[in-house]
Amino acid sequence: MLSEFLLAEMHRLGAQDALPLHRQLYEALRRAMLDGKLGPGERLPSSRDLAQDLQLSRNTVVAAINQLSVEGYLVSRVGSGTYVNDSVPRTPPGRQAGIPRTPAAAPRMSTRGEALASQFCATDLEVQPFTPGIADFSAFPLTLWQRLQNKHWRMTYPDMLDYASSGGYAPLRRAVADYLRVFRSVQLDADQVIVTTGTQQSLELCARLLADHGDTVWVEDPAYWGAAKAFMASGLNLHPVAVDDEGIRPTSADDAKPPRLIYLTPSHQYPTGAVMSLPRRHQLLSTARAHNAWVLEDDYDSEYRFSGPPISSLEGLDADGRVLYMGTFSKVLYPGIKLGYLVVPKPLVAAFRQAHYDLNRPGQMPLQAALAEFMEMGHFSSALRRARQGYGERRQCLLEALRPVLSSEVFISGAEQGLHLCLRLPARADDRALAQRLAQQGLTVRPLSSYCLARQDLKGLVIGYGYAPLSGIQRCGPLIAAAVRQLSARG
Repeated sequence: MLSEFLLAEMHRLGAQDALPLHRQLYEALRRAMLDGKLGPGERLPSSRDLAQDLQLSRNTVVAAINQLSVEGYLVSRVGSGTYVNDSVPRTPPGRQAGIPRTPAAAPRMSTRGEALASQFCATDLEVQPFTPGIADFSAFPLTLWQRLQNKHWRMTYPDMLDYASSGGYAPLRRAVADYLRVFRSVQLDADQVIVTTGTQQSLELCARLLADHGDTVWVEDPAYWGAAKAFMASGLNLHPVAVDDEGIRPTSADDAKPPRLIYLTPSHQYPTGAVMSLPRRHQLLSTARAHNAWVLEDDYDSEYRFSGPPISSLEGLDADGRVLYMGTFSKVLYPGIKLGYLVVPKPLVAAFRQAHYDLNRPGQMPLQAALAEFMEMGHFSSALRRARQGYGERRQCLLEALRPVLSSEVFISGAEQGLHLCLRLPARADDRALAQRLAQQGLTVRPLSSYCLARQDLKGLVIGYGYAPLSGIQRCGPLIAAAVRQLSARG
């Protein structure tokens, strides 16, 4: 009987999901129709009879029937009753009631989607503390930051809660422009600054507006995983260009794959830490000119320079207006702030603002206002000085821990800047096995070879120290050195 089926279904649903009674009855009736207990065109018992058979209130029954009618499962005929809609799928011929139907094959992901889900994954490549689970933001002035945010939320006008179509909060764009002109030698006006949610969004905007599906983008090899994913998601073809001690090094073989975009991290190559030399910078700009390519400069950690003066931007050497410069606040403030900036050549400003608005619906204006005041009042510079001092101490502690294992074959690169360094190993070393061995001791480091796209000659460990407390580095740094020493002893 129908009532027995409905009671059994309602009991099962109530036990599993604790659904309200009208929803239990709705689901039970819907299942009866889909499974063929109630066929197309079949008349339902009256709401009064159903209520009596199921010992439910009539309101509960009416609510379930009304919902099924709204969704098209049932149709009412005046003076006749309520019927199962003829369009409800019939039970497949030959299938017996109660026997589960064979599920159809689910649509597969796209080839691009499968690649994005399986290649160059952040969980395997993101440089986090090598003492996992510990993030240290003690240098960040949290109380002051909360006070500024609360102030701007109290002062917020209605238009500050809307989308932002101007490329970002004007005072923040001015503050960013002032900072970049003084400290990074970037040539810009405030109008050229587009406030984004970070480097990833900046990269996606550039890929969508400056290249077409199937175009080639030159990327450094080894590469920053986030850039590779952004370009893959935009349908671009990655062409790896090898990096040496002076940065990216295009050859005639690379010229045979003319780029539409050239992506690089010239001030602190990610992940090797190489600094692009001045001759190489001029060569790169000349190459970009020859190919009529755009250059995307990712200056992700230039705030933390521990040895020598800051490295000037590549954009500052650009006379053609082909370099787009991007940075982030995540390293100085905290990762979850999700604010960055993109500096575009003047002819591109209107197009980038419009596309940013159309594609991303940018907002967070009260947060941007708080950050603008944070910078204008000098708090950003103060926070940066404190953070630089703290990270410098951690860097020095890690260098001291690794010093005993350094040799002509084992050396450190990239320690002059940023929040990570690269411990280079001989080409014969199995850096993936070494990283796995350290993971078994609770230490998270990344094998350098896993960042490589085409080359197979680079081995090493990429070690982040930015979020690990000093005590953790003092305790765990020697463990890394011991593991490397054992590797060297085995030859």
